[in-house]
Amino acid sequence: MKPLNKYFDHTNLKPTASEADIIKLCEEAKKYEFYAVCVHGCYVPLAARELEGTDIKVVTVAGFPLGMNSTAAKKAETLLACENGANEVDMVINIAALKEGRYDYVKNEILEVINAASPHKVIIKTILETCLLTDEEIKAACQLAIEAGAAYVKTSTGFSESGATPHTMALIKETVGDKILIKASGGIRDVLATKEMLRLGAQRIGASASVAIMEALK
Repeated sequence: MKPLNKYFDHTNLKPTASEADIIKLCEEAKKYEFYAVCVHGCYVPLAARELEGTDIKVVTVAGFPLGMNSTAAKKAETLLACENGANEVDMVINIAALKEGRYDYVKNEILEVINAASPHKVIIKTILETCLLTDEEIKAACQLAIEAGAAYVKTSTGFSESGATPHTMALIKETVGDKILIKASGGIRDVLATKEMLRLGAQRIGASASVAIMEALK
């Protein structure tokens, strides 16, 4: 198992996040040697500059936080992020389409975003927003992400009714096995919750409390 810090996407996706906040986020990521920072698309160039010369990845989001943008809009966001220096894009699926059983739409949208990113060697994570889905819908969403070729499924945006839970993490892992990686995010604020998510199969942790978690380890 890797050191705990290497699992974190150190995150600031607040609507009030300032340039100074993003610079601070990047400085913290360098200090604690986190795997990545996760920022809004408008801050990708800033984060890329701040982290230049390090191995810390720049992660951003598309269709965030509701997933109700058009496929074309998600592709455009993704392409711009790639051109601005992002290494990974976390895309929110169209939750309504999934719940309506329009699986071809959901799968095609993931595929379109992957195709936009792949020439830039940028990986795509699909955000499921598990708190809005039934267990069967979570299983279906995981399968669609696998079929489309996403690198990860991600539990949550952190902006809905709840975030990652042990139940949904266990369900996702049981569904996907080793076919796709898992990022747990939303409401992970302490060492115990972090370790539980990793035990249940997460390979990445999205958290804004990463520094507090690392300090609590000391």
